[in-house]
Amino acid sequence: MFSSARGAVKLALVVVSALVVVKVIVAWLTGSISLLAQAADSFLDIFAVAVTYFTVGIASKPADKEHPFGHGKVENITGTLQALLIFIAAILIIYSSVQRIINVEMVEMTDAGIAVMVLSLLASVFLSRHLLRVARKTESIALEANAHNIAADVYSAMAVLVGLLFVRFTPFWFLDPAAAIVVAVFILRVGYNVIRHASPALVDVKLPEAEESTIKDTIMEHGGQLVGFHALRTRKAGSQRYIDLHLVMPKNASVEEAHQMTDHIEQDIKKKLKHSSVIIHVEPCDDSCKECPMSCPPEEKH
Repeated sequence: MFSSARGAVKLALVVVSALVVVKVIVAWLTGSISLLAQAADSFLDIFAVAVTYFTVGIASKPADKEHPFGHGKVENITGTLQALLIFIAAILIIYSSVQRIINVEMVEMTDAGIAVMVLSLLASVFLSRHLLRVARKTESIALEANAHNIAADVYSAMAVLVGLLFVRFTPFWFLDPAAAIVVAVFILRVGYNVIRHASPALVDVKLPEAEESTIKDTIMEHGGQLVGFHALRTRKAGSQRYIDLHLVMPKNASVEEAHQMTDHIEQDIKKKLKHSSVIIHVEPCDDSCKECPMSCPPEEKH
């Protein structure tokens, strides 16, 4: 039931939602700001999964009259907004924690908080391992990202647990808000990673060097049949890659030969880089190269 990607997502939503409810209730009973911060962290996991579920559906819609380049940037816009909400949540947690330290607000019923954090740790470990196993089986990148995100929560949960243990067995009451600040730092790191991956596409940043190298290598595999290429431009919107370039063909190449070459290169690029849209403009050689890579007959030399 939970071995498919969709089933694994449902399991994650159920487990994390249950943990959020329990953490909020116990945080209210104990007055622990670190537990409340952990609940906020878990809620962000739910938010991320839900946003991914809905926005991927919109982003995957094909291009239409009003959106000729598709809807891929919906993912990037949503990711950026999500990062802003994460930053706001982290700042509020830090502010509340500092206020707790200044006003000397104590934590009660620490045993309940410790029990909840132990339960949260165990659930996060087993859930992240299951999600990662299903992600690798189904080759789901989104599910794998969620698995790593939940696995990362283990570290912040450990900080909260250690803080509550110190509050329970030592006079260091201030370690509870201090642990909340540590959790807030983890949340800020998540927000930074989200905005770092989501925002570049909004200003059409080029594809990574490794992907552009793949494009160049793919073109030059046909070096004996073409003169070269230039004006390579790339960008990405959501999961969709957009690539355009100018391909220089020999002067004696027919329209049919040029078309076959561009079609072949386009298909090769799409095989190596999924979700790619490739536009190739063909140009004839202008005799400006000092060393021509082509082996044309003397009478046809360009």
